[in-house]
Amino acid sequence: MFWPSLLNQAGTLLVEDDGPQKAQAIVVLGGDGFGTRIVKAAELAQAGYAPVVIVDGPRALMGDESGTTIAYAESKGFPGSLFHGLRLPPNIDSTRDEGAFVGKYLKEHRVRKILLVTSNYHTHRAALLFRRENPGLWVVAIGAPDPNFTPNTWWQSREGQKTFFFEWMKTFAAWFGI
Repeated sequence: MFWPSLLNQAGTLLVEDDGPQKAQAIVVLGGDGFGTRIVKAAELAQAGYAPVVIVDGPRALMGDESGTTIAYAESKGFPGSLFHGLRLPPNIDSTRDEGAFVGKYLKEHRVRKILLVTSNYHTHRAALLFRRENPGLWVVAIGAPDPNFTPNTWWQSREGQKTFFFEWMKTFAAWFGI
């Protein structure tokens, strides 16, 4: 069957997973409504891959996303001492801007290697933008599973289709610098 193979490949191209390795910090990107990113990052920290998990997120209606995300991880049994919240300013509204802001923080704290944890479909673009915004920063992409996107079956659900098409549009924009 030609079409499933082609669709599978198109979904897989969105995913970059470099595999866990030792780093100075784990960075969890905001925007995860399922908690899979923070759980993946906490598991990596507990396994000894990095001593701290930096959790970013914008100010939300009921507080700040990084604080809510950390509280969720603590409710799952992970110690709060693993986490450092980093609130994004209100003008940060893209992964590119997030990469620049977090990169500045990392540079100030002399962090040269990170595990970048985000949803599986977002890994390729996020790693590309973090590397572009932060020359010299070693970015290791780690994908967290996303309930709405599985690379080899995304076309079988409405949410998977929407995730795929929106992410590809954003990826093309990132490639062309727009």
